[in-house]
Amino acid sequence: MSKPVYLGKLLLHWCKDCNVPVLGKKCSCGKATTKVGVTPPGDIRPAFQYDIDNINTVSLEQFNAPLIPEGHLAVLNKAPYDDRMEEVIVDGEVLASFRFEMDSLKWVLLPRLAGARRLFEGKDLKKMKGWVVLDSGAVSFILKGASVLAPGIVDADPHIQVSDETVVLTPEGEIVAVGRARMSGADMIEHKKGVGVKNRWKGKPEKIDVPEGGQTWDDAVKANSEILALFEDKAHQFIKHTNETVNRPVSVSYSGGKDSLAVLQLVSECLDDYELLFADTGLEFPETIENVKDIVEHYQRPLRTKDAGEAFWESVGNFGPPSVEARWCCKVCKLGPISQIINDNYEDGCLTFIGQRKYESAARANSERVWKNPWVGNQIGASPIQDWTAMHVWLYIFKTGVPYNIMYERGFDRIGCWLCPSSSLSDLYRLKETHPELEQRLNDHLLEYAEKMGLSKEWVEHGLWRWQTLPPAIAKIAEEKGINIIPKSDVKGELKFSVTSGYRPCREGGMSAEGSFGIALDMELLETTGLLRAAGKVAYIEGVASVHHEDDRAQIFASGTVTARGNNETDAREFMTQIERAVRRSLKCMGCGVCVGKCPKDCINIEDGKAIISSKCTHCGACVTICPVVKFG
Repeated sequence: MSKPVYLGKLLLHWCKDCNVPVLGKKCSCGKATTKVGVTPPGDIRPAFQYDIDNINTVSLEQFNAPLIPEGHLAVLNKAPYDDRMEEVIVDGEVLASFRFEMDSLKWVLLPRLAGARRLFEGKDLKKMKGWVVLDSGAVSFILKGASVLAPGIVDADPHIQVSDETVVLTPEGEIVAVGRARMSGADMIEHKKGVGVKNRWKGKPEKIDVPEGGQTWDDAVKANSEILALFEDKAHQFIKHTNETVNRPVSVSYSGGKDSLAVLQLVSECLDDYELLFADTGLEFPETIENVKDIVEHYQRPLRTKDAGEAFWESVGNFGPPSVEARWCCKVCKLGPISQIINDNYEDGCLTFIGQRKYESAARANSERVWKNPWVGNQIGASPIQDWTAMHVWLYIFKTGVPYNIMYERGFDRIGCWLCPSSSLSDLYRLKETHPELEQRLNDHLLEYAEKMGLSKEWVEHGLWRWQTLPPAIAKIAEEKGINIIPKSDVKGELKFSVTSGYRPCREGGMSAEGSFGIALDMELLETTGLLRAAGKVAYIEGVASVHHEDDRAQIFASGTVTARGNNETDAREFMTQIERAVRRSLKCMGCGVCVGKCPKDCINIEDGKAIISSKCTHCGACVTICPVVKFG
């Protein structure tokens, strides 16, 4: 699991009297609350009915019992993980983690002791699933931290498979541990040697006390009324002060998401004169477009909008699928429309209130609340809800009754471009159910791209297209499944290169350029020739080369994607050009030798019909402009 990151205070508490979540130490009923220990960053949110049904469906599959009782409020806390994982909190207790596992491509429930006790207490064990009964003599060893060894198992569910989530009980039926099976239930029953269950949680037997249900989110809003009032008041003061200080026409950036909706409502409570901005990337959910119409009707304010149309699909052939490292789509589909909206409607610029929160990412946690937008001229951005968690936002939305995007109720945690590479794989698989025609279009393109690059359908199925360089845990999954992750293709005919540049709106700081040759690159050839050294110092790892020269940085990926960063857009584009030329020379060099005599440091030789630059290169670039591949290519 990824390392937890504290982006703000962990604010979740629970009122035992009202049995609802509270975002502070005191409930509006006057009683003190109990703090709930959630994993940072602690961006908690309500569980909608789809979430509860999904969790209970998986719980029934694994244990033959639902985890969340009917009529009880559930809160989800997004925890660090390779894909999507959320802690499930009910009645003020963290009952389990619920995560989408990329190797098996399915949701898995990982109960904690409290959750396991709710599942199993008072149940007929033979009607349950995923259970293991210990010998009484083994219990003390388990409580001291030992794993469950097969010889210490009295009985087990014979249907348990290796890696199944398992609940460990005493002969009296009391829960003492939960963990993951290391052998099948049949092997456990036969008392084969080895570890039967690797424990994740352990503890002495305890009786459970399940509070009475029947609470609603209206009850939660009431319990948090005083806390919400304080946050609303601070946001109102910020909006009014910023408006008076900046003194520009006011707009609200609306995306169809909950955060921008909360900001819009806050602004509407403070100001009379403002407009709505909506950039249609061409990759919005149909429900988002409908929600924008509802919002315009609800607030009766002018809408300034621009539609990117088919810009993504017209560009993806040149750039390849967007990735976390190279989100060229942000510039093509978002930057362009927003820039045009501002330029067409605000001659002297505007002040735009934006739904940015620090709990979303480290970059946003470290950003200012008021800033000059570096990628849209004449726009000043301001965030009234910087310190709000997702729970603040939802309670405020529930309180005000404003029309929110229905996609939240259908299992999507984030609303934006439906094929964003930053989406979890679980969301992309959910897309198959909610919008099969959209998922099919994406899948068809990815399969075609994979075939061109010598990659398998498993590369597509497991969502590996979302990275140029896989995170270590995901690379391990690919290795275990034998999925090739290094693209390969032949250079035939003209070598084309497409590039886009500008500020990276989804990442922290800097000006960047993203480009693509549209084919896989021979990374071994790049390393062998050393021709990238003409642009800067070079380092190689599997499937990627990194180049830096002074303040400029670039990465060249085996997929043919190139990213460059500089202090400004001009530097980024110029360095991208140097990288493109160096790559082009490596792939197209005919060994003419023109560059040999041009090198002032005598660093170039011709070997096997190719120019080779040695490590003595000072990156002066003298060999580049003279090269026929560059001059005439």
